Amino acid sequence: MAEAVFHAPKRKRRVYEKYESPLPVPFGQEQDPEREFKVFCAEMINNSVIVKNTEDIKQLYGKGYFGKGILSRSHPNFTISDPKLVAKWKDMKTNLPIITSKKYQRRVEWATSVLCRQGQRKKRVGKMLKDYTKPLKHLCIQGNEEDQSPVPETLSTREGTVGTGTLSTVSGDSGQSDVTDNSSECSGCLQEGSGPGPIAACSLDGRLVDAGSLAHACYHQPDALSPLPVLQPKGGSQRAGLLPAGEGGPDHEYVLVEEEVYDEVLNQGEDAADEKSEQRKRLICRRNPYRIFEYLQLSLEEAFFLVYALGCLNIYRGKECLTIVELWKAFTAIQPTFRTTYMAYHYFRSKGWVPKVGLKYGTDFLLYRKGPPFYHASYSVIVELVDDYYEGSLRRPFSWKSLAALSRVSVNVSKELMLCYLIKPSTMTGGEMESPECIKRIKVQEVILSRWVSSRERSDQDEL
Repeated sequence: MAEAVFHAPKRKRRVYEKYESPLPVPFGQEQDPEREFKVFCAEMINNSVIVKNTEDIKQLYGKGYFGKGILSRSHPNFTISDPKLVAKWKDMKTNLPIITSKKYQRRVEWATSVLCRQGQRKKRVGKMLKDYTKPLKHLCIQGNEEDQSPVPETLSTREGTVGTGTLSTVSGDSGQSDVTDNSSECSGCLQEGSGPGPIAACSLDGRLVDAGSLAHACYHQPDALSPLPVLQPKGGSQRAGLLPAGEGGPDHEYVLVEEEVYDEVLNQGEDAADEKSEQRKRLICRRNPYRIFEYLQLSLEEAFFLVYALGCLNIYRGKECLTIVELWKAFTAIQPTFRTTYMAYHYFRSKGWVPKVGLKYGTDFLLYRKGPPFYHASYSVIVELVDDYYEGSLRRPFSWKSLAALSRVSVNVSKELMLCYLIKPSTMTGGEMESPECIKRIKVQEVILSRWVSSRERSDQDEL
């Protein structure tokens, strides 16, 4: 058998992230309180493992690249801001999202639809949302380091002029605004679960949106809505990690909307009575009636590795924290091949690789050095569970034609095809496989498959 040659991974040209020490605890920095061992919280929703807390998302993805954002390609950095508008208003120091008027009206329509499905009358909903989304007199602005003076609410693009109005600034760190909403005087609530029945999850523009993303609101007047403050659940800080990402911050509750404003101006050289309207683009601060948060979705293998191998994750199903054996059985019921794929995932993670799902290349895993932001994937991995004689029911029985096609695909994307055989003892019974302790008795054999090119071999022989 020919010995496989290890090829150095191909480094990406543009790297915008800094590599951090992986979980669970970085070496040599035990005194840093930010780097102490921490237990994260996740939740099982519709056979998926979701992390909602902002800090947990940052730690899990930044230190080991676990999971992916549900609204992003990989890195959970979704924002509703329009990139063109952000570049246009870059001189304005603010931490609020900037969107177009059309996108804002679309969110008002989504909020109207959800409230109507809760049993509210459409006319009443329209009146409440009209008052809820009216322009605000305060704006969260982050001034320059040297100048912390108040910044007006509306800014005009014409000649760099600033719209009139006296506004006070709001601290972006505290997440509290000067807007008087009297939320403590609310007598009833409009939130998920209120009304005739719970709202089902919606799918907007092909993206999964949880019904809990609807902005919590409550009555304090018959025709007004105000944001409902975030309530900490009972039972300590562990359950507090299940709050939606960014729930308490102003960057989701308030948005800046670019709108067309018509001002009455005097035309020079004519009589003062002759007036005409001039159109300007201004940013208006309004409440966001339909908030969409990005969560971190962990694969079953990633979630179980964090629970079983690292011990830094608790997974809840409802209010119950699942044990390791319960997770092993639950994940196997969701994905029948989970045991096989997790054993391979555990093995490669232990070797220092970062395995990610290889579905788009027709394989089980893609192996990255350090992480996807730094290197391209080096190997495409197919996983099989066999006995001591390399026999057993294969998960993916290949023909020569399909194997050659898969090898050709891997070569075209600059990856090597690896067959990973998990060898279990012939004496191991099905009952022993019901516990993750069976991993200790598994051996691993790696085989790298390369395509034979006859013309290349003839040229090598001619050189000899």
